[in-house]
Amino acid sequence: MKELLKTNDPTMIAFAKALLRAEGIDWFELDVHMSVLEGSIGVMPRRLMVVERDLFRAAAILRDNDIEITG
Repeated sequence: MKELLKTNDPTMIAFAKALLRAEGIDWFELDVHMSVLEGSIGVMPRRLMVVERDLFRAAAILRDNDIEITG
């Protein structure tokens, strides 16, 4: 899996997941439960991962919707 997006903004992650789901691209979210360690203050970024074969298409979908990708 390759990193597509890394952000502290939970709404950005939700929007990106909805866009990818609508296009039939599978994703996996990492660092979801880090809030237990950080105290739910949103300091630790979450990462959205996709399989390598979908990376180009997923990145294009996010860019088309004004989401800055990190991968």
